[in-house]
Amino acid sequence: MKKDTQKLWGGRFTAPTDELVEEFTASINFDKRLYAEDIAGSMAHARMLGRQNIIPAADVEPIINGLQKIKAEIERGEFNFSVANEDIHMNIESRLSEIIGPEIAGRLHTGRSRNDQVALDLRLYLRAQLAQVEELIADLIRVLLDKAEAEITVIMPGFTHLQQAQPVLFAHHLLAYVEMFKRDSDRLSDCRKRLNLSPLGSGALAGSSFALDRQSVAEELGFSGITANSLDAVSDRDGVAEALFDFSLLMIHLSRFCEELVLWSSVQFNFITLSDSFCTGSSIMPQKKNPDVPELIRGKSGRVVGSLVNLLMTLKSLPLAYNKDMQEDKEPFFDALDTVVGSLRIMAPMIKEMRVNKEVMGRQAGAGFSTATEIADYLVRKGLPFRAAHEVVGKVVAFCEANELDLTELTLGQWLEFSQLFAEDLFTLLAPQDAVDAKDLYGGTATAQVLEQIRRLRSAFN
Repeated sequence: MKKDTQKLWGGRFTAPTDELVEEFTASINFDKRLYAEDIAGSMAHARMLGRQNIIPAADVEPIINGLQKIKAEIERGEFNFSVANEDIHMNIESRLSEIIGPEIAGRLHTGRSRNDQVALDLRLYLRAQLAQVEELIADLIRVLLDKAEAEITVIMPGFTHLQQAQPVLFAHHLLAYVEMFKRDSDRLSDCRKRLNLSPLGSGALAGSSFALDRQSVAEELGFSGITANSLDAVSDRDGVAEALFDFSLLMIHLSRFCEELVLWSSVQFNFITLSDSFCTGSSIMPQKKNPDVPELIRGKSGRVVGSLVNLLMTLKSLPLAYNKDMQEDKEPFFDALDTVVGSLRIMAPMIKEMRVNKEVMGRQAGAGFSTATEIADYLVRKGLPFRAAHEVVGKVVAFCEANELDLTELTLGQWLEFSQLFAEDLFTLLAPQDAVDAKDLYGGTATAQVLEQIRRLRSAFN
C-alpha cells in the first residue's frame, strides 16, 4: 500500500513512501517526548539565523510565536502527532508550516540537519533528566541518613559469603549503600559535564557553509561549549551509553540492597519489617506478606542492563557518520530512565517506613563466634604473631563447637588451656558492642566514626 503524503524531504523522490516503511522507520511514537528540547533548540537556532542575517529578521518573530503555539498545543494534548511525518522534528516543522505558512517556516531548517538537531535534543534531554535522577538519589541518601541516625544503637551481624563475620552497626551497613549511591550520583554528574557541548551547526556530517554563530546558540541553551568535530558530533551517542551504564550500576546497587531487604524481612532473619503499604499478599495463602517492591526493583535491574547492552550492540561497528540504526538509541534509554526513576521514587519511602527489629539483630550479632577476630587481635597486642593467634582462636572455636558452647561461656581457666596470654581483660572484648567500639578509625564501624560520617554526608546532601 502506498501513501501520497508529501514529505518535507520528498523533492528527489518520484514515488510515495510505502505505508509499511513509514510505520517501520517512524520514531514519533517514542521521540515525541523530546518536543520541549526540539522547540527550545529551534527557537535558539531561529534567533541566531536572524542575528546573522541568514534569514530575514522579520521572519524570526513569527517562527518563535509559531513554535510557542505548538508547544502549548502539545502540552494541552491537542497536537496531532503523525507517523507520516516520521519524527518529532518533522512533526513540529510540518505544523509550523500550517501555522505561519511554508515560506517562513521553511527557513527554520537553514544551516542544520535532523542529524545535528536530534543530537542537540538528546543532549538537552539527557542533561535535564540526569539532573532529576541525581536529585532522586539525593532524596534516597537523605532517607538512609535519617534511618541510620535514628537506629544508631542497633548492632547487627556483618556477613561475608553470607556467613556470620563480625558485628557492625546497622547504621554502618546503611552507610555502605550511601557510598554506592553517592558514587552513582557523581558518575551521572560527570556524564552531564561531558555531554554539555552543543552539536548544532554540525549539519548532516560536514558542518555548514552558512556563517552560523554556534557559540551564541550554545550559550543561549546553557551549554558549556560546542563540539569540535562535525562527524563525531552527529554520530556520537557516548552520552546515552554512559548514562545507561550509570543507570545499570545504580540499579545493580539497588538490587543488592533489595536482595538484603528480601532476606532481612523473611521469617528466618526477621531483621526488619516492611510496611504493609509496600507489600502484597498471596491469592491462596492468607498469612503471606510478600516483599514485592524490593523483588521487582531487583528484577528490573536486568531490564536496565539489557538496555545498555542493546545500545552498545547498536553502536558496534557503525561507520561514520549518522546511520538510521542510531534511531534505536532512544527506546532503550527512555525505558531505562523510566525504570530508574520509578525505582528510586518508591525506594525512599519504603526505607522510611521500614521498621528495624533491634532485639533480633542484637541477638544475632553475637552468634556464630563473631567476636573471634577481636580475640586474635587481643593476642597480637600481647606479642603473639597474628598467624599464631589465628590458630589459637581457631582451636578455641573448634572446642566451643564440639561442646556446644559460646565464647562468652568459657571460664578463664578454659581460655588459659589454649594460651597463657589470656587474662581477665579478655572478657571486655567478647560482647558485640565491644567489637564495634574497637573499630574506632576512619571508615570503621565504631559509633563515633559512624556519627561523624553521617555528619559529613549530611553536609554534602543538605
